Amino acid sequence: MTLKRLFLGLLTAVVVLLVGRTLWASVQQPQTQSRLELYQTDLVLQAAQWQATPDLAQLEGSVSRALGENPAAAALKQYQEVRTSLQDQTQRVQALAQQLTARGQDAPQILDQLAALQQEQTRLDLRLGLLQLTDAPSQVVSAALATWDGAATRLPGSQLAETARILSGLWSSPVQLLPDAEDRLRQTLSGWFEHQALARLYEQQQRPDALRQLQIDRQTAATTALTRLAIVAGLPLLGSLAGLVLLLGFGLRRLLARKRSENGTGRTNPVWPVPWTWVTIWEVMTLWLASFLGLGQLLLPLSLQVLQLLELVPASLGFRGQAFYALLNYTTVVIAGVLILVGALRHFAPLPPDWFRLRLNLSGLLWGVGGYLSALPLVVGVSLLNERLLQGRGGGNPLLLEILENRDLLAKMVFLLMVTVAAPVFEETLFRGFLLPSLTRYLPVSGAIALSGVLFALAHLNLSDVLPLSVLGCVLGFVYLRSRNLFASMLLHSIWNGGSFLALLVLGAGE
Repeated sequence: MTLKRLFLGLLTAVVVLLVGRTLWASVQQPQTQSRLELYQTDLVLQAAQWQATPDLAQLEGSVSRALGENPAAAALKQYQEVRTSLQDQTQRVQALAQQLTARGQDAPQILDQLAALQQEQTRLDLRLGLLQLTDAPSQVVSAALATWDGAATRLPGSQLAETARILSGLWSSPVQLLPDAEDRLRQTLSGWFEHQALARLYEQQQRPDALRQLQIDRQTAATTALTRLAIVAGLPLLGSLAGLVLLLGFGLRRLLARKRSENGTGRTNPVWPVPWTWVTIWEVMTLWLASFLGLGQLLLPLSLQVLQLLELVPASLGFRGQAFYALLNYTTVVIAGVLILVGALRHFAPLPPDWFRLRLNLSGLLWGVGGYLSALPLVVGVSLLNERLLQGRGGGNPLLLEILENRDLLAKMVFLLMVTVAAPVFEETLFRGFLLPSLTRYLPVSGAIALSGVLFALAHLNLSDVLPLSVLGCVLGFVYLRSRNLFASMLLHSIWNGGSFLALLVLGAGE
């Protein structure tokens, strides 16, 4: 037993070091949420071009209020903030690459990361210049031209650089019309930005028919954007309002129950009988985290690199390959986690009947849906606070951007299977089915819910996720405590992930 605890102690130290290192590394990365918000900002810009027909004239004022007084100014500010954060990260990666080069060390991954950051920075500059043209000061044209000149020199010879030169020529004095301008603008820009650039091009080319058709396309695109905004922003808002009502109702019910309890008429909610000690809890969680980090972060990525060097798999997996690789990665971690859990608990079989209870019933359905609605206003509120605290940094789940930019239907189905089935089933079994009840042997129920929620958030290895996912983890824990049914928390988890997945599909549909 002493050797076992010594081994677990050393392994825990390694796990804590790796988790801390990964969280610290995420501090240096821009928040994925900030990048996702740009997609919603683009939708707002596109929707702002909507013009009400006579039969819908009464809706024009409501749409304008919903989109804000000056969507272009708000978009300019947001793009500048993301651009500044991205520029800071690029400078840090560039400095690291220079240090490694000075030591004579190869840094292909760092150089690839630097190239990707420069490409993203250039893509942002194309759009930022068009937004600068909408600003009030008289020097906006010179500011936009300077932005595009920087973009053109950052990646010379690339398609993005050529687009920057086209935009610069369109707003130069005198105007310079470059060949293939229309095709290149359509290939590298989209939505509101594409329409702004094409309108300027058609005006300079004196093509009134093309301008009229562009206006028709704008109206169609604006109508579609309004529909998508209603899904992405409207449905969560309605869900949050319903969640607030549920939270107020439940709070009132708890208050009345406490008064009945003081009068001796209330009922208590007994905790689980826990047949094992804290050593088993320590063993399961440490071994799982070690397998999660070792397999998912080290062994599988290293194996993939070896296979790519041997040319047994393509150097670039593509969207479908990335989806199946992510599925393989998660499946391996799940299998390891199940084996660890079964191995640690086999000595205590048969388990008491309350453990890992899974019942597909109406009560579980109501708790799952109600828990989801209640979690919405709490997590959204904490997420807004989290963005202010981290100021656009903290990283995020890389799968979000992959799903957002993915055009492969099969790959999307693989990701959907992962986030709505595999992740909820395994993570709820581990964190709510095992960890939460086990902690009630040593902590008050509220403390067990809080600690299991924080560990659930930390396991996602992104600083930007810690606060929001801790709140979500606490709601999941509370739902499981009250329902005593893993189906309820699995359903809540699945709806949450599925809703996020749907929002990503809607956001990325116009790109």
